[in-house]
This record gives sequence, C-alpha cells and structure tokens, in this order.
Amino acid sequence: SDLLRNSDLAMYHAKRAGKNAFKFFDASLNQGAHMRLRLESALRHALDCGELSLHFQPQLDTRTGEIRGMEALLRWHNAELGEISPTVFIPVAEETGLILPIGEWVIRTACRQLRIWQADGSPIQRVAVNVSACQFKNKDFVHQVERILAESDLDPPCLELELTESVLMGQAEESIDTLQQLKALGVLLAIDDFGTGYSSLSYLKRFPIDRLKIDKSFIHNIENDRNNAAIAQAVIAMADTMSLSVTAEGVETQEQLHFLSANCCDEVQGFLFSKPVPVEEVPSTILRLTENG
Repeated sequence: SDLLRNSDLAMYHAKRAGKNAFKFFDASLNQGAHMRLRLESALRHALDCGELSLHFQPQLDTRTGEIRGMEALLRWHNAELGEISPTVFIPVAEETGLILPIGEWVIRTACRQLRIWQADGSPIQRVAVNVSACQFKNKDFVHQVERILAESDLDPPCLELELTESVLMGQAEESIDTLQQLKALGVLLAIDDFGTGYSSLSYLKRFPIDRLKIDKSFIHNIENDRNNAAIAQAVIAMADTMSLSVTAEGVETQEQLHFLSANCCDEVQGFLFSKPVPVEEVPSTILRLTENG
C-alpha cells in the first residue's frame, strides 16, 4: 500500500511537470502532498469563514495622472496557515474547481465595492477583475456576469474582465464566441500579461477586446534594456493601430514612467504609485495620489 501510494504521488508530480516527464518519490513529495491537502481543505471553507478579501491597485492616466480604475486582487488569510500567496492557492483552486465559486465572489464583491465608491463620489471609473480559464470556459459565465451587473446596479463599462493569452488561445474559436457575448453585455475586455503567451495576430484582430496590458517583465529595466523597450514600443504602436488602450503593469521608477509617457502608453500601474491595498485604505490612497498629481 505504501509503494502504491508513493508511486501515485510521483505520477501526480510527473503529470504536473508536463508530458514525457518522470519523477522519483522522496519524502518532500509526501510533505508537499500533505500541505496541498491542508490547503485544499482550508480553501473549501475560506469563503464561508470570511477569510478571502480583495486588495485594490490603482491604474493611472499617463497624461493627466488621474486615477482611471482599480484592479481587484484576491487575498487569503487563514487563521492556522497565515497569509497565503495567490501563486500558491490559485492553482489549487483551479485544480479542484473551487475557482468557480471563488471567482464569482470576486466579481460580485468588486462590482458592489465600485458602486459604493461611486455613491461616495469617488473618481474611480472602473474595476478590473482577473478571470481564470475555468471561469471563462464555464457555460454559465456570461449569464453569471449579467446577473452580477444587474444585482449590483453597475453600468457594464465599469467592469473590465482580464484574460491571459493562454486562456484565449486555448480554444480560440470558442473564445471569440464567449468574448462577443460578454461584449454584447457592454463590459470591457482586456488581455492580461500581454507578450508572455503565444497570440496569433490573425486571432487577435478578431477578439473584441478593449485593452492590452503589457506584462511587468517587459517593463522591468525598460530604461536600460533595449529589447524590453522595443517590445513595449511595438505593443503600444500595434494597439494604437488597432484602436486599443494600453496599460503597463509593474511600473516602479520615474524613468519607466517617463519612457511609457513619451511613447504614448495610456495607463500605468505599479509600486511607484501604490501597492495593492485593502479596501479601507483606498480612500487615503486616492487622496495621496490626487495631491501628488
């Protein structure tokens, strides 16, 4: 029984490593399996226990410095395990299917929060939410978004759904159909981490999207790295030709901001302006950014 259990663990890790791979069992696999089971068990109760929350990172207009939107980012704090990184728990949520109820909660909570800010006279125009492959492929996803918009009484263009290239290109034809249905609702659509996947330009021009988000890996050291600079300039130029907006992620220095502004990037977000903050810190963050211009 031990041999079968351990070989099964090794097989599981080999599958996660990709095709044509093999793994030898060792004690670390067992420890990893136990930790994953703990994570999965705790995650199943996270929503009911109120352990999930949203942090928000502002997106600013490069021309005026005004706040245009907020990206909603999921956080999880468990009483026993502490603060758990999204890079750790999101894959578990996707593998177990828990991402479906969690993803729905994220969209609903983000929309409701934006309505609260709007009622308070906030300058925030939209909220951006990341959508996983499991959510996007769910047959009820479009109707789910429609219901949430109606429940929260939010104008559809105030919600921006962010999808990665890999999600869209996985089943490109089906993706086009779903994107068109979402677009019919009036929501905004963005391709997140653009440049890190394998987009086909022939499909890209058929996707009814509104925005490209340049991945932060291309913004890093952009003022000195000629390759990163060339990629960013190419994405901005292509987006302009296709009448798409561009947001640069991971902006951390004034030099990066100056480069992006000079090259007509529409919006920026990153630690230069603010880290993702909990909802109660959003008003003070807006005030600080507004005062600093």
